[in-house]
Amino acid sequence: MAEQRRSAAEAEEAGPEGPGRRKVLAYLLAAPTLAVGVRLGVDSAGESAEAVVPSPPQPENLLDLGDLQNLAAAPTSGLIAVQVHSDGTASFAVPRAEVGQGMTTAVAMMIAEEMDLPLTKVKVTLADARPELMMNQLTGGSNSMRSIYRPVRVAAAVARQRLVSTAAGQWSVAASELTTKDGVISYGSTKSATYGSLAKAAASTHVVAASARLKDPGEFTVIGTPQNRIDALAAVTGRKTYGMDLQVPDAKPTMVRRPPTVNGTVVSVANAAAVRAMPGITDVATIKHGVAVRGETFGQCIDALRALEVTWGRGTVDGESDDTVLAKLKKAAIPLVVPPLLTKKVEAEFTFAFASNSPLEPDNAIADVRSDRAEIWSSLKVPIVAQREIATQLGLPQGAVTVHVVEGGGSFGRHLFHDVAAEAAEISQKMGKPVKLSWSRTDNFRQGRTHPMCVSRVRATYALGNVLSYEQRHTSSQTDFGHGLGEVLTSTAAKLPVVGNPTFAQTIFQLTQSSPYHFGATTQLLNEVPLKFNTGSMRNIYSPNVACARELIVDRLAAKMDKDPVEFRREFLKEERLRAVLDKAAEVGEWGRSLPSGVAQGIALHAEYRGAVATLVEIDCRPETVNRKVRDGVTGPRVTRALMVVDAGFAINPRGIEAQMMGGLNDALAMALTSSLHIKDGLPLEGSWDNYFYTRQWNTPPELKVVVMGTTTGKPAGVGELGVAPAFAAIACAYARATGTMPTSFPVNHGTLSFEPLPVEPSTPQSPTDGLDRAY
Repeated sequence: MAEQRRSAAEAEEAGPEGPGRRKVLAYLLAAPTLAVGVRLGVDSAGESAEAVVPSPPQPENLLDLGDLQNLAAAPTSGLIAVQVHSDGTASFAVPRAEVGQGMTTAVAMMIAEEMDLPLTKVKVTLADARPELMMNQLTGGSNSMRSIYRPVRVAAAVARQRLVSTAAGQWSVAASELTTKDGVISYGSTKSATYGSLAKAAASTHVVAASARLKDPGEFTVIGTPQNRIDALAAVTGRKTYGMDLQVPDAKPTMVRRPPTVNGTVVSVANAAAVRAMPGITDVATIKHGVAVRGETFGQCIDALRALEVTWGRGTVDGESDDTVLAKLKKAAIPLVVPPLLTKKVEAEFTFAFASNSPLEPDNAIADVRSDRAEIWSSLKVPIVAQREIATQLGLPQGAVTVHVVEGGGSFGRHLFHDVAAEAAEISQKMGKPVKLSWSRTDNFRQGRTHPMCVSRVRATYALGNVLSYEQRHTSSQTDFGHGLGEVLTSTAAKLPVVGNPTFAQTIFQLTQSSPYHFGATTQLLNEVPLKFNTGSMRNIYSPNVACARELIVDRLAAKMDKDPVEFRREFLKEERLRAVLDKAAEVGEWGRSLPSGVAQGIALHAEYRGAVATLVEIDCRPETVNRKVRDGVTGPRVTRALMVVDAGFAINPRGIEAQMMGGLNDALAMALTSSLHIKDGLPLEGSWDNYFYTRQWNTPPELKVVVMGTTTGKPAGVGELGVAPAFAAIACAYARATGTMPTSFPVNHGTLSFEPLPVEPSTPQSPTDGLDRAY
């Protein structure tokens, strides 16, 4: 297939089919031009689900979160469609959210591959909320590629086959004699037609079952090759449209004065009329958790909200602080039960501070609510739930609320919640006008979602060269999973002998956490304390904290048993895929190379989402590095070299995977060394990116390499979140070796408040007027 050609015979001939050559089923949809649909989330080849073994010691090995998502989605799978247009392009409205992970590029690659189309002729957009899809319109758990890889290819393959059949009929030749390349169908050198010229003729007036054959992986010329993102040029030239860029007629800038505590309420507003009379302000309205102002510009909104005189009611966590929450977590910890009677033990307790999952783009939404209908625009990962709950809130039928999913400038789990969109709808309804709501940076950090503080206690016992038991007790402030997934996933999990009938949080924990090591009797348990912070499942959910604690204990075990950390891991690993990425990391990263005192290597492993990663880093903890001065920055130790080796099963776009691993490393650097929220009187002290020290340029490693392993399983694993946990753990292990002291509190600088907190009243700082002297 060097010329990207395929004979139509491949699509039409029946007979024995080898792996990857099975006939696949789809539907021709009634449409003006060719449209092909498949059932999303259901394997069109009719392959049975993986066998489930009852009562395994660790459920994640047999059925993980992504598997559960697919099982929950299967009964309600709806049709998705690849459409071919008269201009020769193909389009697909993907029922997922694009928040920077490159998902739209991977989908375009699948369609281009199976249709023999140039990538530039494939247009991928985001689908509006479609209630019939239910669990199939969800972005989370690194599941998107795992669930839509085959269905999208099926729809594209059937579209190509239909076009070929149409051309064959028009030319009165056998379809098997036709070839396709770059969106053109050819009959030798005598006849040719573009896909666009056949799009109308190939269309169907009613739904018809159709079949085709998928390409073998050996024929791929697009899938599996490194591709730049299809939106890269628009992003770097400022033409890409995010939520903040959308313009809806008469949707004027809107902001909210918020309480000085989490989830506080409004008792009274003393000067609403005076604020409404301020320059540019059109409306002032009291809402559930604040007072909204609408004006001609966001600057005018800030001036107005700062002028409001509001009396506030109490919030949900008034008086809570880091110390009070930590005390409650330690008190609620489930006991470790294996006594080290005739064995030796390694035991430690690790604390992880609250962290923010604020994306770079401030939370925003547009809402236009009328008496009989509503229209919403926002970056949403669960748009169907948003549509249903906003409709209920507004007193409208669900079908009267249109929810448009827009591209977001980041998410990290934040956009699983639709509270910003719901708030915009509430404001629009009360004002009777369209609104373009934006939260301030301070709103994002103080009133947005946080990754909860947690404590992980670990005990491992060993004797005679073997680890006999491994216990991990993870205690967390409650993670809010109230974004609409809990009931569906929990009810599905309850029917499976692998999981039983736990809470939703316990379900997530069991289906994401497992130890990769043969450590004898192994138990990993979660307990959550019901504190009413605004929490959420930040990127990689529980795994970064759980894996960090585990890998630090693994290093301690290796030291106690006089073994090299890499050789110790090799000896106890369960899976060959993990052993392969470990060996590759040790080789490429030059494990054990000579380094100065105060500089050390760290290595860690993690398997999740049916993928595997090994991370090797080198960290510089010498005083001259730790104490270096950077203006307005938190410095401390610096990771100078980093290597991530990933087995993604099958890499759809290796370049996209590299980007995801780099992002995971930057998250890990922040979580391990610099970034956390400090809670005082029920509110984070951090109020901007200046206060919240996410990884900066001066903290990133000058040397970073990502190695994507060759195909192992033949199926794409989830990689969007896969790299965070092993990178966090490797940094912690390197820090312990460089300093000679195992860290037990993260990030390591949390004990030092390196900024002057912004006032809690008014909730949004004044707009800056000194931009020039703040510029670098």
